[in-house]
Amino acid sequence: MTSTAVPARTDPALVAWRNAVFAVFALSGFVFANWAARVPNMRDLLGATTQEMGVLILGLAAGAMLGLIASGHVVAHLGATAAIRWFLTLTAAGLVAIGLIAGFAPSYWALFGALTVLGAGNSMLDVAMNLSGAANERRIGKTLMPMFHAGFSVGTMLGAGLGALTEQLGVSAGWHLTVVGLAVLAVSAYLVRFLQPAEEPREAEPGEKAGWRTRLAAWTDIRVLLIGLIILGMGFTEGTANDWLGLAMVDGYGLTNPGGAAVFAVFVTAMTLGRVGGGWFLDRFGRVPVLAGSALLALVGLLLVILGPTAPVAIVGTVLWGIGASLGFPVGMSAAADDPVNATANVAVVATVGYCAFLIGPPLIGLLGESVGLRNAFYVVLVLVAIALVCSPAARRPGSARAPRTDEDR
Repeated sequence: MTSTAVPARTDPALVAWRNAVFAVFALSGFVFANWAARVPNMRDLLGATTQEMGVLILGLAAGAMLGLIASGHVVAHLGATAAIRWFLTLTAAGLVAIGLIAGFAPSYWALFGALTVLGAGNSMLDVAMNLSGAANERRIGKTLMPMFHAGFSVGTMLGAGLGALTEQLGVSAGWHLTVVGLAVLAVSAYLVRFLQPAEEPREAEPGEKAGWRTRLAAWTDIRVLLIGLIILGMGFTEGTANDWLGLAMVDGYGLTNPGGAAVFAVFVTAMTLGRVGGGWFLDRFGRVPVLAGSALLALVGLLLVILGPTAPVAIVGTVLWGIGASLGFPVGMSAAADDPVNATANVAVVATVGYCAFLIGPPLIGLLGESVGLRNAFYVVLVLVAIALVCSPAARRPGSARAPRTDEDR
């Protein structure tokens, strides 16, 4: 617990914890974006079709779902800080394995297995770092979750930029991904020392600590499930861009592989800007109006990418798409963690529902893209974003008539 003599917002230990959580989010995004930026290169390396790439990326989604199913119990057992240490290491190790396979013995099914490891590690890391971020937000007393997720976007922006650069310079995917994975392993070992326990002290009191039955009971909470649908819709639109935007620009608009990677970088940059500025909008207007406005921006951006007559129009759509997709995940995670006692179970549930986007999305978009083209396959995303728009009132803080603009609601 922090000393009452030191304001929470300036307590050095809490500030160091905040910065470490931001960096963990950034590393998670950095790892994923380095992989995503090399998807076109991996397709060429394997000689795979769009449908086969969809099945390959399914390995990532399958690993994520396995990790999420276990995350509520595993993270509750380990604690958020220890879970971050273990699963950030596993995530980086998965990227190293992908690099080694691509560089020395390209194999479709070996890559599938390595992507499964990467997905499992990153999904459990996702739950743990969101719990740590929500706890830090509560103790500092300031809106921080959008900024933490901006850290993820900063990581994806840097990773996408590095991926585009290595593609342009002709650096092999094997060397690129192996070196990046080893670097993340080294940095993560330093960061975890600044984290603090995310669990609230009262969770340890008799009758309050959530057991496995209590964690399973979170699946019957209607509000939690609706928040999960918000994350499902917004996560699907974000994940579709991560997995398929580069290829859609290459196949649909005639860009080169480096050009497709650059447009992906535009997307993650737009997401970063949306998250950096999102805290101000959330404090001023509240969760529900901001979520609804974000969904509308994403819908307009998607339509421009799907129907745009030229690549520049599609790039404008990419910017709107990125800004619109930026706040769904952080606001949903923050809403799920409103109750600190049940935060672990609730965050695990909404993350599991949301990550269905990563399980369903890749093969569905790949299968549709094979027959109707990737741009037309994006119509599916429009439906899920509309569902997120309809469910946005569920993110309102319980007990409030509307999302208040006070420090308590931050």
